[in-house]
Amino acid sequence: MHIHILGICGTFMGGIAAIARESGHTVTGCDQDVYPPMSTQLESQGIQLIAGYSPEQITMQPDLFVIGNVISRGNPLMEEILNRNLPYVSGPQWLSDNILRKRWVLAVAGTHGKTTTSSMLAWILQYAGLNPGFLIGGIPENFGISACVGNLSPPSTQVGSNATEASPFFVIEADEYDTAFFDKRSKFVHYHPRTVVLNNLEFDHADIFPNLEAIKRQFHHLVRIIPNNGLIAVNGTDSNLKHVLEQGCWTPIEYFGTESGWHTRSLKTNTEVYSNTGYQGLLQWDLLGEHNRMNALAALIAARHAGVSVNIGLEALAQFRSVKRRMEIRGTVNDITIYDDFAHHPTAIRTTLDGLRAHVNEDRIIAVLEPRSNTMKMGIWKDQLAASLQAADHVFCFTRDSQWATTAMAALNKKADCIDDLNLLIQNIAAIARPGDHILIMSNGGFGGIHEKLLTALRQA
Repeated sequence: MHIHILGICGTFMGGIAAIARESGHTVTGCDQDVYPPMSTQLESQGIQLIAGYSPEQITMQPDLFVIGNVISRGNPLMEEILNRNLPYVSGPQWLSDNILRKRWVLAVAGTHGKTTTSSMLAWILQYAGLNPGFLIGGIPENFGISACVGNLSPPSTQVGSNATEASPFFVIEADEYDTAFFDKRSKFVHYHPRTVVLNNLEFDHADIFPNLEAIKRQFHHLVRIIPNNGLIAVNGTDSNLKHVLEQGCWTPIEYFGTESGWHTRSLKTNTEVYSNTGYQGLLQWDLLGEHNRMNALAALIAARHAGVSVNIGLEALAQFRSVKRRMEIRGTVNDITIYDDFAHHPTAIRTTLDGLRAHVNEDRIIAVLEPRSNTMKMGIWKDQLAASLQAADHVFCFTRDSQWATTAMAALNKKADCIDDLNLLIQNIAAIARPGDHILIMSNGGFGGIHEKLLTALRQA
C-alpha cells in the first residue's frame, strides 16, 4: 500500500512514517517546515519528502492519506482530498488499526517527561531481550531512531511472571494533544494500552484546551479504557492526577515519588531505589535532576509489569544514554559547553535549569529561550516565565514579539535580554560567553540552526 502523510516532519507523524515503511508500505509525505532530527531520519530511510501542500500531490495516487494534526481546513492539499472524496485517516487511528491492535501497549502520558520515560522504558525492554516496538517523540540515543515495529511475536522465553501471557510489546509516548481537525479526542485514547504511566498533569496546549479541567477529562477518558488486568504507574505527588483517578479507576495502581510507594534516596555517587516492599537496588547513571529519577521509577514499574525484574531494569538504566534534545551536549569550544533542550513550559524550564545548576555548581549558566509553543505565544505562561529562569546567570529571550518578551522578562531586570534577530542574538551570546560557561538553549523547534551557528561564532571569537 502507498500512504502519503501530511505533516510528516512532526515527531509523531515522522514515527508513523518510519513504522509504515518498516511494515512494507510505500511511504511519501509533505510538510511546510523541515528541520533535523526528523528530516534527517526520514531521508536516511529513503522516504520522499515534498515541501509544501500543493494539491498536485494527489496525482501520486496513494492508496491512503494519513493526516497529521498540524493540518487544518483551508490547507490546499486537504481541500483537494475532501473535494475528490479520497480516503484519509488520522495518524493515531492508522497506528491503532494497523500496528497496535494485537500488541501489549505500554503508554507514557503526562505534561512533562513523556519522551524520556518512554525512551527509558523501551530501552529496558530491549535490554531484557524483548525487542519492543516503539514510537517516541524524540530520538533515544540508545536506538538512534524514534520509532520501529519491533518483534511481532510474543516473547519466547519467560522474563518475568507476566511474560507467558504477553503479546508483542509496544511502547508509545501518549500525547494528550488532539488527534486531527476531524477528530478532537486526545491521541492517547486510540492506543488501548494495558500498561500506563501518568507522569504529571498541568495546564498546557491552550490552543485546544480551555482550562485544566478539560485536560483532566481527557486523561480520565484514557483511564476508562485501561483493562483491569493492566497497571497504572502514577506520580503520587501530583494532585491533578489524584483528581483524575477520583473520577473512577478500574485498574491496579502503583505510585511513585512518595515514601509509601516507589521512591529514591540519593547518595554521593548513585541513587538507592525503594518500593513499598523495601530496598530494590542501586540506580547508577549520569543523568541530571530529580525529574529523571522520577522518570526512572515510572519506567521500572511499567517494565516490571511486562515481566522485567527491577534488577534487569536497573542494569539497563545504567547504560541509558538519554534522548536527543534532552540536555544534549552539542559541542564545547574554549571550555564553553552548549546544550540543546526541548523545554518549552515553565515547569520544564525550571526543572532543566535546576538539574544543570546542581551539576555545574557555581559555574555560569547562560539560558537562551525561544518561546514558540502555542501556549507560550498566547501569553498563558507570561507571568511564570521569569521565575522559571531564575537559576540562570543570564537569559536571552528570542522572539519577534518584543512587547510580550519585555513584559515576561521584566522581573529578571538586567539579567535578561530580549532580541528579535537571530544573528544579533548569536553575536550577543558570543560576546559575553567566557571559559567555564554553560549555554543552555531551549526550544521546541529548530531555532534557526542556532547551535551550530553559535559554535562557529565561539570558534571565531
